[in-house]
Amino acid sequence: MALSTKSFNKILSKIIKSESGIKKVLLVDRTGLTIAHVSKFSYYPVDVDGIGAIASAVFCASEEQGRNLELGELSIVTSEFTSGKIFAASCGKGVLCLISDPDINLGLIRLVMKRSGEELKAILDEFLSEVADEDLDSGLDLSDLDNISQD
Repeated sequence: MALSTKSFNKILSKIIKSESGIKKVLLVDRTGLTIAHVSKFSYYPVDVDGIGAIASAVFCASEEQGRNLELGELSIVTSEFTSGKIFAASCGKGVLCLISDPDINLGLIRLVMKRSGEELKAILDEFLSEVADEDLDSGLDLSDLDNISQD
C-alpha cells in the first residue's frame, strides 16, 4: 500500500477543526523534517520548517531529560507564551506539533493529541519505512559495480 502525505493532511485537518483556538498543526519526524502541516488561516505567516525543527528538538531534548531522570514516558511538551501556546507530543517516529491561542482548553488539546498521535503513529511508521526503502533503491545493480572495477 503506497502512502502519501494526504493521509496525514486528513488527520491534521481533523485536529485543526476540533477546536476553534488551534491555528496550525504540524507533523515532523524526529530529525525535525516537516512531513505535513495544515493552517486554519492562510495569512498566518510562519516558517513551518523552522517551527517543526525546533518543536522536534525541544520534544526530543525533553524526552532525553526525562529518561535521564527516570521519569517515564513523555506525554506532551507545552510552551506557554503571552499570545499563544505550542504543544508537542510523540506519535511514534514523529512529533505532532500544535500552535494555539492562549486560552485554549488544555484538557481537550491533551485528548485530541493523544488520540491523533496514536492514529498518526500507525500510518507514520509505515510511511517512513516506505520512504526508507525507496531511498535504499539506487537503481544500481551490484553487477554494475563489478563491470566498473574491471574497466
